[in-house]
Amino acid sequence: MKKYLAEGIGTMFLVLLACGSAVLAGPSIGGLGIGLCFGLVLVCLCYCLGNISGCHVNPAVSFAMLVSGKMSGKDFCGYVVAQLIGATIGAGFLYALFTMGEGFSYGGITAQSGSYLATNVLQPGATPTMALLAEFLLTFFFVLVILGATDENKGFGKFAGLAIGLALGLVNIVGIPVDNCSVNPARSFGPAVFDCSAWGDFWIMVIGPLAGALVAALCWKALKD
Repeated sequence: MKKYLAEGIGTMFLVLLACGSAVLAGPSIGGLGIGLCFGLVLVCLCYCLGNISGCHVNPAVSFAMLVSGKMSGKDFCGYVVAQLIGATIGAGFLYALFTMGEGFSYGGITAQSGSYLATNVLQPGATPTMALLAEFLLTFFFVLVILGATDENKGFGKFAGLAIGLALGLVNIVGIPVDNCSVNPARSFGPAVFDCSAWGDFWIMVIGPLAGALVAALCWKALKD
């Protein structure tokens, strides 16, 4: 139960703080700053929760672990449920902050799409195919880094959390201009609960990351064996 609680708390803070950086400080820090915030939050969570649950805080990561034989189907289901609940709670806190402001210049609003809370929606000029490919490739890279950095025989021990956080920051810097970057179905789910405009593109944020995670798991297996 502790590992499920850890996943829920971790995903809550990932959404609250990382998405919150876009919503509350977007204009002042820009895409580079938002990507950095995503990476820093994950680094902190890895070193806080890594020894409890592995700090997946992402259904795509848990899926890769399932495919790799590193977790059971029961744990996978428990992790995903905890992650979705945690993401929803985090988005709820962010929504509360959003609605409390009066005249505040929120940076998470995308005027062209009418979305807020840093939801994962196609940005102006992006197409579903473009976003799907971006989510697949960025998740492939992100999960491959996780599998390599945390591998029992070929990993980098205490430095794994740093590599994982840097990877998340990098993929967000690249992916934010496309669809606000998901690579994490839970990160997309939480804000979408409070912003119905995001559901139309939600399928991209599920299929792309899961496909990328699957290929990453198979690729790492081929590389390490």
